[in-house]
Amino acid sequence: EADKNKIMRFLKYFIFSFSALVFYSSSSQTIVSYSEADGLLNNYVKCVAVDPNDNVWFGTAFGVSMFDGSSWTNYDQASHPLMLSNDIKAITATTNGDIWIGTDYGVNKLHSAVSGMTWLPFTTNDGLANNKVTRIDEAPNGDLWFSHSSFSAGVSVFDGNNWISYNSPDLPISGVCATSFSDNGDIWFASPLDGLAHYDGTNFTNYSSNDGLLSNYSTSILVDNSNNIWLGSQDGMTVMNSTINQFTFHTIMYSLPPPDTLNPVTEIAKDSWGRIWTTIYVGYLAEGGVAYWNGSQWFDFDHSDGIAGPNVKSLAIDSQNNIWIATTTGVSKISAIPSNFQQIKTHSYHIYPNPSSNHINIEFENKSINAIKIFDNLGKSVKSINDINSSLTIVDISDLNSGIYYLQILVDNKLVSQKIIVD
Repeated sequence: EADKNKIMRFLKYFIFSFSALVFYSSSSQTIVSYSEADGLLNNYVKCVAVDPNDNVWFGTAFGVSMFDGSSWTNYDQASHPLMLSNDIKAITATTNGDIWIGTDYGVNKLHSAVSGMTWLPFTTNDGLANNKVTRIDEAPNGDLWFSHSSFSAGVSVFDGNNWISYNSPDLPISGVCATSFSDNGDIWFASPLDGLAHYDGTNFTNYSSNDGLLSNYSTSILVDNSNNIWLGSQDGMTVMNSTINQFTFHTIMYSLPPPDTLNPVTEIAKDSWGRIWTTIYVGYLAEGGVAYWNGSQWFDFDHSDGIAGPNVKSLAIDSQNNIWIATTTGVSKISAIPSNFQQIKTHSYHIYPNPSSNHINIEFENKSINAIKIFDNLGKSVKSINDINSSLTIVDISDLNSGIYYLQILVDNKLVSQKIIVD
C-alpha cells in the first residue's frame, strides 16, 4: 500500500516532459538519519535549532542534544540540575550564539561559567509572563520573544536585561504559539485558536477566518523575503501580503492518497534562496513529511524517502541549506537541494507584457526554451507547452481567468520560475 501511494504521488507531480529533471533534483538528495544508537539523547525530538557555527541543537522529551557534525553532547537534569525540565518544548540559537530552551516550567539559557556549562533559569519570578513556553523567536534587534499558548498569556519579551509582556486584550485570549518579524519592524503572531495578530509598534490588529484566513487554528508563522506572511494552521497554509489584502491558500503541500488531503502544518522555515519549507503531520493517519515551495510547486519527502519517521515536529536550516528535521523517532538531514531558479537567473531573459490579458512573450538570449508549464495561485497546473526548442515563445493566455499565475520554464535542462498577472 505504501508503494502504491508513492506511485500515485509521483504521477501527480511529474506529468509533463521535463518532470524527470525536477524529480532528480529533488528526490535524489541524500537523507541521513540519526537516533539514540548514534548518540542522540532520546529519539522523541520536539524541536531543533542551528547555531552560528552550524552546530545542531535538538530538544527532546528527555533533555537536549547538540551535534557538531561528528560528535554529540547531551544535557539533562541529572547532569545539569539548573535545567527546569527535561521535556523541551522550544529551542533557539541566537545570532550571538546563545542557546535558549523553553519548557512548561520556564526557560533556560546555556551559560559558560568557571565550573563549566550551566543552564541559567528564568521563570515568572524573573519577569516571564507565563512559565509555559511553546516557542522562542529572535527579533532583528536581538530581543527574544517567548510565546505562551496558555489562556490569556500572550508573549514575553527579553532584551537581555528587562522583561515586558503583551497579552489579552491586545493579543488573542488563546495566547500565541509563534512570532515572526517584517523588515519594517512589524510583528506578527500566530494564535492557536484565534488566527493572526499584527503589532505595528503602536496598535494591535487581529485577523480570523472571517477576514479571509484559511483557519483560526494557527500553528506557526514566517515572514518571507518579500514580507509575505505564511501562516500555518491545522488545515494548511494561508499566505498574505504585508497589507493583508491578498490571500493565497496552500492545502496540499504533502500529497496523501485520495480522499485524504488535510495538511496540518507543524513548522515553517526558509532557506537562503528564499524557498519555503514546512513540516506536516496528519495525526489521524499517523502520516507526515516535509515539503518545500520552489515558487510555483511543492515537492515533498517522507519516511519512505528516508526521513526518520512520519511524526515530524520541527525543522531548521543550516548555513549550507541542509534541512534538519525533528521527528518522534529520531532526526534526519536532507542534503542541500540546489536552486535551479538561482542558477538560471544568471542568464538574461525577458517575459512581456506582464500584466497581460491575451498573450505573453518569453525570450531567452542564446538559450533554447524546451518546455513551459503554468500554475494558478493554488499550485494547480492550468497549461502545458512541450517540445518548443526556441529562444522566443509566444504563449496564449486569453483562456485564463484574471489573477496571479506562475510560469515554470525548462531552459537548457534548468528551471526558472516567474510570476505573471493575467488582467
